[in-house]
Amino acid sequence: MIVKNIEAKIRLATWVAVGSFLTSIVLSAICCFYAYRQVSDARKSIYILSNGIPLQAGQTDMQVNRPAEYRADIDLFHALFFSLTPDDKYIEYQLKKAMYLVDESGVDQYNNLKENGFFNSILSSSSVITLQTDSISLDMTRRYFRYFGKLKIDRRSSTVIRSLITEGYLKDIPRSDNNPHGVLIVNWKTLENKDLENVQKNTF
Repeated sequence: MIVKNIEAKIRLATWVAVGSFLTSIVLSAICCFYAYRQVSDARKSIYILSNGIPLQAGQTDMQVNRPAEYRADIDLFHALFFSLTPDDKYIEYQLKKAMYLVDESGVDQYNNLKENGFFNSILSSSSVITLQTDSISLDMTRRYFRYFGKLKIDRRSSTVIRSLITEGYLKDIPRSDNNPHGVLIVNWKTLENKDLENVQKNTF
């Protein structure tokens, strides 16, 4: 009888020990979870000192601003690629910066324009090309965009207005000095580039 009581007490002590151990693990996990969440929430708050007074500034999630960054990157690339002046060094500088924002599809379009004498015609006619963005349609699910803009080609003899429509896809890449938004334009192509107006200038 005494042996049975001792065995029962040993089993009871074992179950109590195991239960206490498991309970401590669960409680530790819960404490770690809430501590991690509090640290994460604290990191979202930034304090700025203004005349010695701390002011809280909220930190937003990167994905909240991603559509705006995509549009800014698309707009920047098109401005670099199409806004040109009759200066070969400037054209080279603009297009070199633009190539950091696009994959080989941009290089292909650049080579096609170069082979067709587009850049030489800018230099020979002293043309100034400026691009005005009308709108940018963005599909975040597919990372697809369509760009709508107008090109103004100001020559000595005339001013030409062209509609420009392009499309492509977006790929997230690490940010760098040459690509501050961390976005690469892929499979980029021009859908439309046609004259809307051609106003002749007085040459006298």
